[in-house]
Amino acid sequence: MGFILWLIVGGVVGWLASMVMRTDAQQGIILNIIVGIIGAVIAGLIFGGGSINENPLDLTNILWSLLGAIILLAIVNLVRRGSVR
Repeated sequence: MGFILWLIVGGVVGWLASMVMRTDAQQGIILNIIVGIIGAVIAGLIFGGGSINENPLDLTNILWSLLGAIILLAIVNLVRRGSVR
């Protein structure tokens, strides 16, 4: 059950991050899930905040994951285009 929650929460977090960074038209659902899960890992490592491993449906963990996903998309945008939108 935990793996399914990872996919769902990762997809939602990745989609929200792509909407904030205006990259939604370039990404599909698979990339949204990947961005959300990697964003959760980044947030856990950098900020020491919660991750979707502990309690995926906790609002604070989702917000930390969203912040990590936004940071990930900003880094990807910098590498691709040379500037953040």
